[in-house]
Amino acid sequence: MALRQQILILYLSTSDLASNVCAWSIYDGTGKETHTSGDSDKPPYGSVLEAMKDGWRVIQLPQQFPAYPGMEYTTSFLKFEFALEKLVEV
Repeated sequence: MALRQQILILYLSTSDLASNVCAWSIYDGTGKETHTSGDSDKPPYGSVLEAMKDGWRVIQLPQQFPAYPGMEYTTSFLKFEFALEKLVEV
């Protein structure tokens, strides 16, 4: 039995695991599926909590950086990023 990793990056509207997904990326190490940015109008899950109930493991919580005055006009990362993984048999 060989295992391959799938990675799911979910960006939420707040830091709450049950809050709505506003952006996402999927990376499939099995090679069975290929995904690209914007290939779907609907996220694979509505929240991180929903993905966890389907067997995804949270491996990274959002990093909280302080916002400084004047930073509101600077391009940056999406604030509430969660990285999840699932090991799948191939």
